[in-house]
Amino acid sequence: MEALAVAGFAVAFVQASAPSGLDWLRFAILAAGATAHIQLTRRQEERRRNRTKTVLIDLTAVWVFPATLVLPATLAVLLVALIRVQRWFTARRPAHNFVYSSLAHGLAAALANLAYTAMSPQDWSTLTASGSLREFGLIFVTALVYEAVQIIYVGGILALGSPSPTVRTVLGSKADNLLEAITTGLGAVTAVLVVILPPAVGVMAVVTVVFNRLAEIDQLQDAVVTDPKTGLLNMRGWTESADRALNRVRRAGSTLAVLMVDLDHFKWINDTFGHPAGDDVLAAVASALSSVTRPADVVGRFGGEEFLLLLPDADTSAAELAAERVRTTIAGLRIPTTDKRGAQATIGDRTASIGVAVFPRHADDLDGLLQAADSAVYEAKEAGRNRVCFAPIPSSG
Repeated sequence: MEALAVAGFAVAFVQASAPSGLDWLRFAILAAGATAHIQLTRRQEERRRNRTKTVLIDLTAVWVFPATLVLPATLAVLLVALIRVQRWFTARRPAHNFVYSSLAHGLAAALANLAYTAMSPQDWSTLTASGSLREFGLIFVTALVYEAVQIIYVGGILALGSPSPTVRTVLGSKADNLLEAITTGLGAVTAVLVVILPPAVGVMAVVTVVFNRLAEIDQLQDAVVTDPKTGLLNMRGWTESADRALNRVRRAGSTLAVLMVDLDHFKWINDTFGHPAGDDVLAAVASALSSVTRPADVVGRFGGEEFLLLLPDADTSAAELAAERVRTTIAGLRIPTTDKRGAQATIGDRTASIGVAVFPRHADDLDGLLQAADSAVYEAKEAGRNRVCFAPIPSSG
């Protein structure tokens, strides 16, 4: 992949024009803005990176993306190098990972610049109303190229390198991608300011500092409702999301199902392999649950070795199919981990007992559904484990 990146740089550099004095001036303006942004948010970025174990959006597209629009590819990549050198001190990542992600940023800038210049953009100072619409379209296409290169280059390797990749671990959450899109949009605004009103780029430096702070606040709010061991919603987060889903289903006159998943003999894993291995099993099961559920489903950790799934618009038949899919998926997991002495080990052939309750058949509120699903789990345990049981239908009396 790194060899391909070098080839991409070569193609972009061959097509690039020699930097002019104006190009160097614009480079200096963007470099100054980026440096101010990085240095003023250094502490915040360290805290964000320490809390993030997957994809991290670092907001530097505000400075890199305009470089792809207003500078030759050589200077755009040089700006990426300048930014990444400064980021090294807050990255807290292995050197090979940092170099790889730096190449991804540089390659995205180079190929986006190549795509933009190939579309024959106009001089922005001479644009007419119709010309500005065309130019906006070119900028939009360039942004798509810029993002696509990073997704393919970084996301592809993350997917190949992960034993159980999910959309969230490979591409980041919806909030991450929305932040990246907004940041790229701000980069387009920065490009216009660099060309039309260069002193106003200082305003963008202030905006990025504020935006970095807002991103940290959003991350902290997300941490409040997220289980740290699995990355799923914790009980608070799951309950809030489940309540909203139940209200929507109730208004629509539809159904939903609650699945309580209890891992069988989980204590044996901790006693035999150690608690770190137990944590690996929890993380693997969480990843598996995310992979076999729909985007609208609400997945969370109830506590201990128990998980909760809420399936909107699922009737009894759909709930049974989903529960069986979850049960067989967990039974088929082979989880790489370590034993108590640190030696490599693999945990497999684990099972789960699953209790199912359906709204409004078994209860008409969330607490009632949880109690019904919990009762069904105990029934599954008593019947021999590794099975799906439905809650009993409450008597009308």
